[in-house]
Amino acid sequence: MIRKTLFITGASTGIGEATARAAVEHGWNVGLFARSEDKLAALAKEFGDHGLALPGDATDLASQTKALAKLANAYGSVDAAFANAGMGVGVSGTDEGEPDEWQKLVQLNIMGLLWTTKAAMPHLKSSKGQLLMTGSAAGRVHIKGSVYGASKWFVHGYGGNIAQEMMREWGGRCTVIAPGMVDTPFFDDAKPDKLKPEDMARSVVFALQADPRATIQEVFVMPTN
Repeated sequence: MIRKTLFITGASTGIGEATARAAVEHGWNVGLFARSEDKLAALAKEFGDHGLALPGDATDLASQTKALAKLANAYGSVDAAFANAGMGVGVSGTDEGEPDEWQKLVQLNIMGLLWTTKAAMPHLKSSKGQLLMTGSAAGRVHIKGSVYGASKWFVHGYGGNIAQEMMREWGGRCTVIAPGMVDTPFFDDAKPDKLKPEDMARSVVFALQADPRATIQEVFVMPTN
């Protein structure tokens, strides 16, 4: 079996880590990109020949470009890229919100996603591959004063736009993975009755495994409770 290769940002914890495990289980190689070098190294060791640790900063285009080149060199191609890295804010709302936090959020949730897309696109064109990105239920409804939610509206809007570009220009696919509340380190307190990272990892694999004639443009998953 010829293994395809998936690049994942925010791969050290949560949805990114769970997606890496699911992808390897389903026959993919994975490029693990995040700032947590120790966690990435441990994951890559667990995956053996099918995982490559790529420490780097998602807010830096050069860092992502270098990581993708290294991944392509290691496995021969990059067939999919998952722009998953993101953050929330400590204080919600506009009046009470912290401008410094907003700037960091925009740099990661918006610019980081754009950098993944920009850096991955030459590889995806070559492999006629697939782009995925983590949206949110917060990017599908209005939430009072939510700057975080607005950043996810960008993901959904841009995801639709880049899907059109990819399909019309070279037959590529783009999928927005949109979860409701997920029990991950994103939250300070555990959310045991909500979605698990594994639920979203299965959604990513579902989109990746769709027949080439079918594009899963969005997977929207809400916790039953």
